[in-house]
Amino acid sequence: MLTTLTQLSRDWWHFAVRGVLAIIFGIMTLIWPGLTITALVLLFGAFALVDGIFTMATGIESRKYFKQWWALLLEGLTGIVIAALTFVWPDITALVLLYFIAVWAIFTGIFEIMAAIELRNVIVGESVMILYGLLSIVLGVLLFAFPQAGAVSLAWAIGFYAIVAGIMEIVVAVRLRGLGRQLEPKRTSTANA
Repeated sequence: MLTTLTQLSRDWWHFAVRGVLAIIFGIMTLIWPGLTITALVLLFGAFALVDGIFTMATGIESRKYFKQWWALLLEGLTGIVIAALTFVWPDITALVLLYFIAVWAIFTGIFEIMAAIELRNVIVGESVMILYGLLSIVLGVLLFAFPQAGAVSLAWAIGFYAIVAGIMEIVVAVRLRGLGRQLEPKRTSTANA
């Protein structure tokens, strides 16, 4: 158990980077809601690619201590695949982009909830991860349910989602970093014993 906690606390910055990137993406989307579809596609693709890489890295690093490490790996892989599709077809229609984002949001939400359930016995505050997962699923379902909401509405919804999700990721990072500081005396005393 201590090894799992120690590893998670060392990887706190992965969550922080994902959170900061999500907030930047969200702010950019809100500042320029009238972006052309191609610009929105490329902006989303860049965000999904970087987020996917960091999520995969966290999954790979956690395979030694986290039973469902593959959930993080699949979450990251989903982001990378969706990013690749947006870069291969940057001139796709708004509706296809909407469905790409909806699929990404639903899968990200499912994998985030799975990771949180696994971590519930290890960290305090896994409810933030569950909330982030539920928020992602709700966004994906809403995008599927109301595809004709329009590009500006889509940009606003995605922007607010990204900011809230980013804040939640940073909260998880801060909690993990605090956990690492609490464990530091235990690691030191274990090493000296």
